[in-house]
Amino acid sequence: MRLLDPPARSYYTASAGSTSGAPPDRSCLEGEQRADVGVVGGGLSGCSAALHLAERGYRVAVIEANTVGYGASGRSGGQTIFGLAVGQHELTAQLGPKDARRIFDFSIEALDLTQALIQRYGIACDYHPNHLHVALKPRQVRELAGWVHELQDDYDYRSVSFLGRSDLSVHIKSERYLAGLLDTRSGHLHPLKYTQGLARAAESRGVRIFEHSRALQFRGGNAAGDEIRLKTDAGILRCKYLVLCGNAYLGPVAPRLARRILGIGTYVIATEPLAPERAAALMPSNAAIADINWILDYFRLSADQRLLFGGRVSYSAIEPPRLADSLHRRMVNVFPSLRDTRVDFAWGGLLDITMSRAPDFGRLAPNAYYLQGFSGHGMTLTAMAGKLVAEAICGTAERFDVFSRIPHRNFPGGALLRRPALMLAMLYYRLKDLL
Repeated sequence: MRLLDPPARSYYTASAGSTSGAPPDRSCLEGEQRADVGVVGGGLSGCSAALHLAERGYRVAVIEANTVGYGASGRSGGQTIFGLAVGQHELTAQLGPKDARRIFDFSIEALDLTQALIQRYGIACDYHPNHLHVALKPRQVRELAGWVHELQDDYDYRSVSFLGRSDLSVHIKSERYLAGLLDTRSGHLHPLKYTQGLARAAESRGVRIFEHSRALQFRGGNAAGDEIRLKTDAGILRCKYLVLCGNAYLGPVAPRLARRILGIGTYVIATEPLAPERAAALMPSNAAIADINWILDYFRLSADQRLLFGGRVSYSAIEPPRLADSLHRRMVNVFPSLRDTRVDFAWGGLLDITMSRAPDFGRLAPNAYYLQGFSGHGMTLTAMAGKLVAEAICGTAERFDVFSRIPHRNFPGGALLRRPALMLAMLYYRLKDLL
């Protein structure tokens, strides 16, 4: 077994250059640099924050420890979906119905913003509409039907519809599933191409991106005019504002944040390219699909007709043995006809989660902001997070502060025991899935 980092070569890294060109040669930060805003993390939230700030006229520098899209942003399942990982009922209990509804509406605005950014900056990221949540058990069929009614009646979200078993064949040819929730506003894309496209868009607005520059610590930002000094492994960035977007890869920059977030391993395989007629026979509408188990399977077709199949998690952050074989077996449970299909790529990454599965946005100091804890819903919500933190830095923090009111707790057990404690807790949910 080996730790998830560094990752095996993924399908995304192998295919990202096919339409977007070779990645630019970005230098590391050396010596002393200055900017209005420093952003730590070259993933989706960091690139979105940098882009939206640059559109407002700020001089922005992005500090990335590896390369743009290296972390979860460039390794995920690529599904762009509404809502959050935490349920609306939990948000309503914590914030009240008004703010819980506002946060749901932000997730829908995030879908539209993602589309707008792709169109505005011509980001070639293989976007395709339609996403389907599917049920494996009668209990889950009832859950999906109730969810559709709740979304339509309580949240005025009319892009969803309930599909019975006979209707599922329009989207998936598998006997495994009993019903589905179709959302025509959600969809899927190539996550690394999209992240790299956002980075290029930011650079077109004057943003400087420093790769292979690990942030180590920062000081200042406690009052208006109080300069922030961000130290990296080879230099210093002086700035008026700081936005921390490193998530599970942030490291020692903000120990207080690290106690509220945990990186768990999640995995994906990519098959050999399938003949177009064979791919269409499996998934006729080319929708992205995910079941609603706690430990879920999710899958979709790539632009070159590979089946991308994700599932399993590792709360120890250690890659399971025989990863490709394990996910291949899960894939065959869905599509038995793929039993002899070759797996060309298998990889994993760290997904940042919070205790409540709600996103964690806020301030470490008056001029030092952070965005983390997307908990599996980061493909679109990150774009909105970047926009909201840009609004807050510009002096309009009302929308950002709705998220900052969500209460968050540290993971129990401290640095040594919090992973074992979480692994024990997850046994309950695994049993619930099985039963």
